Amino acid sequence: MKPNSIKDLSIQISLSGLSFCILNRSTNTVELLHHIEFDVKVTPFEVLNQLRTIIETNTDYQQQFDSVLSIYKNELSTLVPESLFDEAFLADYLKFNAKILKTDYISYDTIVANQCKNVYVPLVNINNYLFENYGSFVYKHASTILIETVLQYAVKHEATQVYINVNASDYEMLVANSSKLIFYNTFDYNTKEDFIYYILFTLEQLKLNPETVKIHFSGSISEESDLFKIVYKYVRFVDILVVNYDYLFAPNQNPKALHNNFILLNSFS
Repeated sequence: MKPNSIKDLSIQISLSGLSFCILNRSTNTVELLHHIEFDVKVTPFEVLNQLRTIIETNTDYQQQFDSVLSIYKNELSTLVPESLFDEAFLADYLKFNAKILKTDYISYDTIVANQCKNVYVPLVNINNYLFENYGSFVYKHASTILIETVLQYAVKHEATQVYINVNASDYEMLVANSSKLIFYNTFDYNTKEDFIYYILFTLEQLKLNPETVKIHFSGSISEESDLFKIVYKYVRFVDILVVNYDYLFAPNQNPKALHNNFILLNSFS
């Protein structure tokens, strides 16, 4: 690495897989996008073993980084308005919609655009390893980055819009009106019927008309996929969110990977 080269590393961590992204700020270029998907959901201990193996056998991750960001993607999170937030009650906020243990470490992010706190459970064993390996680093919940990014798009529209970020077996669904977040939740799916069911149910609960509301997709979905087609069958206005990133991409990057890693690529501030 050149002495004057400034590089940032973002790692998205879940029990289903790991994703890595290296941004060279000196050339404003994403040099690497790397994703590993596990066959089944694994334990935090197994995630650490996988992470350690990847980092310690790949010279790309043994460089000197100017900053390192760990992004935790799990269902152990909840949004709390700042007006109701008290740091002494982090476990109480989570216990109503997530199974947590007394030994779980609980943290939170501040989402300025929505004036709320995102309370969640990071993986302490991963944090410890990253600190040992890289020194000081930052960690956030994936939904924090997703909400902040979506609100940047939503502020351009006066009408209520729906944003869905698709992953291999789950998706995040957000509903926003201008800079106001109306709804956020995650849903697991196994079939295309599961996929459309939760979307239509949410639209019904929020009294949004499938004939007029617009749904914007990001992540692991294309217009040719069965998931997109079944939604388009029931919702009139559906599209793939067009993302214009401010940085360049190394020529060896897979265009599909660029589209699928919506949260990871929006993690660089």
